Amino acid sequence: MIVLAIALLTGSLILSAGLTAAVRKIVIRTDFVARPAADRYNQNIIPLGGGIAIFATILIVILSAIMVVVVPGLSSLFAERAKINPADFIARIDELIVILLCIVILFVLGLWDDKKHLGPFFKLGIQFAVAFIAAAFAKIRVELFIQNWIIASVLSAFWIVLIINAFNFLDNMDGASAGIAVITSSILFTAAAFSGQILVGGLALVFIGTLLGFLVFNFPPAKIFMGDAGSLVVGFFVALLSLRTTYYHQAQSGQWYPVLMPLVAMAVPLYDFISVTLLRISQGKSPFVGDTQHFSHRLKRHGLTDTQTVLTLYLATLCTGLGATFLSQVNLTGAILVFMQTILVLSIIAVFETTVKNDKEAA
Repeated sequence: MIVLAIALLTGSLILSAGLTAAVRKIVIRTDFVARPAADRYNQNIIPLGGGIAIFATILIVILSAIMVVVVPGLSSLFAERAKINPADFIARIDELIVILLCIVILFVLGLWDDKKHLGPFFKLGIQFAVAFIAAAFAKIRVELFIQNWIIASVLSAFWIVLIINAFNFLDNMDGASAGIAVITSSILFTAAAFSGQILVGGLALVFIGTLLGFLVFNFPPAKIFMGDAGSLVVGFFVALLSLRTTYYHQAQSGQWYPVLMPLVAMAVPLYDFISVTLLRISQGKSPFVGDTQHFSHRLKRHGLTDTQTVLTLYLATLCTGLGATFLSQVNLTGAILVFMQTILVLSIIAVFETTVKNDKEAA
C-alpha cells in the first residue's frame, strides 16, 4: 500500500512537471500569456496554460488507473501487488467518469475564460450546473444528518461552487492557489487515510503530486500561471476531497464536530474570499471584478517579497490545518480550543487587513 501511495504521488509529480515544462514552451510560441494590467499584480508577461498541464495530468493518471483495473490481466496483477480488491474500484468507475466529465467541463470553461474573458454570471451558471451533477450523480455531497438527496445535492453544490471560487480568488499571486491547495488536500488526505478510504486517499495523492509538479514552475518567481483553466479544476478537486472524505465515526465516538474539519482546514482561503467579496461590495464594485485587495496583496504592501508573502499564506493555512486534524481525536473542550485557534489566526490576518494605509488608492 505504501509503495502504491509513493508511486501515485511521485508519478503524478513527475508527469505534471514534465507537462508543465512542455506546455510552457508551446504557449510562449502561441502568445497565450498574461500581460500586466491594473487589476493584476504581475509586472511582466507570464505564460498561461499551467492549467492545461494540471488537467492533463489528472486525466491521464485517472484514466490509466481505470484501465489497469478494467483490463483482466492488469487487474489481477494490480490486486496482487497493491493488495487491493479491484471489485471495490470497479464499483466506483461510474462515479469517476462523472467526476472526469465535470473536470473536463470546468477546464474548457476556464480555458475559454482565459482566452475570451467570459461574463461572471455565465461562469457561475456553468459552475452550479457542474456542481449539482457532481453532487447528484458522483455522490460528491454531504449526506450526514440530511436524508433527502436532493437537498443534500443542492447544499453540496453551493459548497462546491464556493470552494471553486475561493481557489480561483487565491490565484492572485505566484504559488498561492496551488500551494494552499496542496496543504489543505494533505490535511484531507490524513482524514481519508485514518478512515481507510483508499479511493479518496488515492485521488488526493494524485492531486497533491500534480500540484507539486506544477509548483516547480509556479513558485515565486513564477514561470507560468495556471489561469482559470487550472484554478477552476483545482477548486473543484479540493471540494471533491472535502465532501468525499469521512470525518464522522459515530460507532467510535459519537462526536459530530469532526465534520467541520474542512471548514477549519480552509479557513484562510475562505476568509480571503469572503473578506474581499464584502470589501468590493462595500466599495460599490462588482465582487466578480478582479483587483489587488486580497490578503496577499496587503502583505506585499507591508514590504514583504513575493516569496515571503506566499510562505506567510502557507504558514497561516498550516496553523488552521494542523488544528483541524485533531478534531476527530479531542473532546468538546479540545474542539473549542481548535476553533479558538482558528479565530485567532484569522484575527492576525485581520490586523494586517486593517493596518494598511491608503488602501483604496493602493488598490
